[in-house]
Amino acid sequence: MDNKLNLTLLTDFYEFTMSGGFFEEGVGDRIAYFDMFFRTIPDDGGFAIMAGVEQLIDYLKNLNFNDEDIEYLRSKDLFSEEYLEYLRNFEFKCDVWAIPEGTPIFPHEPIVTVRGPIVQAQFVETMILLTINHQSLIATKANRIVRAADGRPVMEFGSRRAQGPDAAILGARAAYIGGCCGTACAIADREYGVPALGTMAHSWVQLFDSEYEAFAAYARQYPDSCTLLIDTYNVLKSGLPNAIKVFDEVLKPMGKRPKGVRIDSGDITYLSKKCRKILDNAGYGDCGICASNSLDEYIIRDTLMQGAKIDSFGVGERLITSKASPIFGGVYKLAAVEDDGGNIIPKIKVSENVAKITTPGFKQVYRLYAKDTGAAIADVVTLADEVIDNSEPYELFDPEHTWKKKTVTDFYVRPLLKKIFDGGKCVYENPDIHVLQEYCRLEIEKLWDEVKRFENPHSYYVDLSKPLWKMKYELLEKYQ
Repeated sequence: MDNKLNLTLLTDFYEFTMSGGFFEEGVGDRIAYFDMFFRTIPDDGGFAIMAGVEQLIDYLKNLNFNDEDIEYLRSKDLFSEEYLEYLRNFEFKCDVWAIPEGTPIFPHEPIVTVRGPIVQAQFVETMILLTINHQSLIATKANRIVRAADGRPVMEFGSRRAQGPDAAILGARAAYIGGCCGTACAIADREYGVPALGTMAHSWVQLFDSEYEAFAAYARQYPDSCTLLIDTYNVLKSGLPNAIKVFDEVLKPMGKRPKGVRIDSGDITYLSKKCRKILDNAGYGDCGICASNSLDEYIIRDTLMQGAKIDSFGVGERLITSKASPIFGGVYKLAAVEDDGGNIIPKIKVSENVAKITTPGFKQVYRLYAKDTGAAIADVVTLADEVIDNSEPYELFDPEHTWKKKTVTDFYVRPLLKKIFDGGKCVYENPDIHVLQEYCRLEIEKLWDEVKRFENPHSYYVDLSKPLWKMKYELLEKYQ
């Protein structure tokens, strides 16, 4: 989406103090490697979904400092004119790798890697995190809701409750990648091809002198896509009877069939069962029932378990804000630097909190799949130059409990991190959003059912290769 606002200064101010300091110390051109990864899955789920790569690419392609940016930084009285001149002539020169959008992702594996001059690789931290954290969060939540709907379409209805315009627009994009069939957000359709959907609000019904007149007017205007909101007054006593009357008296003479009715309040399980019987008896078995109103994956799952006769769902605030778990805690950490000879020197962040100890080095992530079923077996984080030979048995081991081992055979392997920038030039073509959605669906099908549980999901294996594990623990011993 074209955005007239220059986002170059959308960064934490310490990115400037650090990059400026690197520049002044004469180490700004030293090559550094940074990884983005996350530590926990939202909603205590079994997996997350990668999203936001297209917007990250757009940001990096257009990264430049205009005169207003330079004047603002000069006004802080912190930075030399030489550094400001460097920014004025800024040219992005980093290599960047990312896991493609729609891919299931797991904690502690790199999902974005940046290699380049430290003065640049440090600076892009904030926008990498902002972009990937937000869309991965919403794509993950949307997919949970879509899976709860068990094949029934889910529409993203959250624009008015999103936390700002970008959250609404890009949230709709992420929700579509995660499996939603469309959005209420019209601009997301125009800009990203996410199908815009919608019919009427209660104000339409209230404006007319009677509910029947409101329904009839809508049916006359939109006979090919007539969905009526039937809970403005009373679903069973007036809403549905008036809807059926309009179907009979307005649509039927036109040779048209109703598309559906929508229930936005009340006990949707009870009401949907009653409505289904009445619609069937009236000859409208093909009329769908849509439910909305503060839904999430748990409410949807429970209503269906209770026998609700709902054909589609509209989900708003709890999806677009990921209300139950509104943070995707991706972090961006230095993993290695290069010396003057181009040798990679691994770096580690040590903590008494084991989960916060980083994995050093320049890395790749491989996903192993069973040849017979196509199911994902495990992910293995390796050094970047390692190759996993699928013609030989491969031993997996838990990197914390190393006695837990498993040898896999008859598998195929796929590297997950794809190069998107080479020396600052984009070398990646963003897939069509509909392709991304289908890719996401197929990749999730390859996960074990146990990983896809909402409660207490099985922990998917993310292991380290032996050379990487050895490097990590040698560094831990060194700093202990």
